[in-house]
Amino acid sequence: MRTSKAIVWLSSLISVLALVAAGTGLFWQDAGSSFSFTTLRGETVQMYGRGLYRYDSLFTGAGYKGQDATTLFLGIPLLVLLPLLYRRGSLRAGLLLTGVLAYFVYVYVSMAFNAAYNNLFLVYVVLFSASFFAFVLAFSSIDLQTLPPAVLTRLPRRGPALFMFAAGAVTLVVWLGPLVGSLIQGRPPDLLGTYTTMVTDALDLAIITPATIISCALILRRAPLGYRIAIPLLGIIVMLVPVIAVGTVSQMSAGVSFSTGEIIGPISGFGTLGLLAIWVMVAIFRQVPNSVPS
Repeated sequence: MRTSKAIVWLSSLISVLALVAAGTGLFWQDAGSSFSFTTLRGETVQMYGRGLYRYDSLFTGAGYKGQDATTLFLGIPLLVLLPLLYRRGSLRAGLLLTGVLAYFVYVYVSMAFNAAYNNLFLVYVVLFSASFFAFVLAFSSIDLQTLPPAVLTRLPRRGPALFMFAAGAVTLVVWLGPLVGSLIQGRPPDLLGTYTTMVTDALDLAIITPATIISCALILRRAPLGYRIAIPLLGIIVMLVPVIAVGTVSQMSAGVSFSTGEIIGPISGFGTLGLLAIWVMVAIFRQVPNSVPS
């Protein structure tokens, strides 16, 4: 593994800017309140109406609070700790760092492209750029092919490959089903709200789902690249569990109505997926040495 000072510096920059962005989003409140808004499609949508996310829909703005909380209390501490271990040559820390950086890329590409414009737009753009290039550098600095053949042959194969395929299939069904249904019925997607397109759906269907299938195929062939692709995807899955759980609580507190099934289903589903993702990561890391032998 070739350590890079640029990754450490970029991680520090991301931590500082994310502290500003997530802290402002989570804690800044003003005297505003929720209000109704008629979209270009003639639909009435309830807006969040206060704080940084005043111009986001009630559902999305309140959901961003869960994302901010996860970034502040989990993402940033990991992004401070892991680069320090990575700089010392820890292969496991380097792999985990790609997972955390992948989460930051996922979050801030969504904020830059999907969140209603606010005063932190340029901060989102810098966070997206810094996270993306830090991830590329971290990903390219790790080459599991240099591990001894005896280590490579011990890496788990069927379990991780099956999980990656299942995660991709679930993502495909969860996002594609509603989109196809809305097309057939000739109406906009239910969660479109005031927005012009479905950014998260596009990211998951165009990048995340194909990446999980590619990872699955490579792992079945025992190609080290498959494991390198899997770790960032597993990191995103694990980090999204608290995002969804805390986001749901925030949405309910803001006045979004959910049925019992709509609360239990996503949280339990993603919670199970997150636990399985942790299990897969542990199974892989048990066979990966903390440093590459000479």
